Amino acid sequence: MTAASPGPGFSTTAEALRLREWLLGPGQATLVMDQFSAEDFHLIVDDRADVHVNSKDGRFYLGWFPLGRPGTDGEGWKIAVTGTAEVRGYQMSFDTETPSDVVAAAVARVLESSRQV
Repeated sequence: MTAASPGPGFSTTAEALRLREWLLGPGQATLVMDQFSAEDFHLIVDDRADVHVNSKDGRFYLGWFPLGRPGTDGEGWKIAVTGTAEVRGYQMSFDTETPSDVVAAAVARVLESSRQV
């Protein structure tokens, strides 16, 4: 069934308007953490139970803050890659309720784009 629009706007189908289920909730942080090997990364758990992962060359950082990163408004994940003299680095953040599947996908892509020199 298609609903015709009487004027400016759009037309759609009843099927297209059905509700969807979305991935919600923080999920399991192990989906993210299991991507790191002791061979290439340092992992530290601090006194707040926040987890910090650094590449051995110091250019990659991942922080997981289950209760929120101090001084922020609910930041749960922080990813940062240090730049070079020629190219700026970047960083991204996710809040505490971002599904770990989403963070794991972002981390996987960052790790895939790295290479040893």
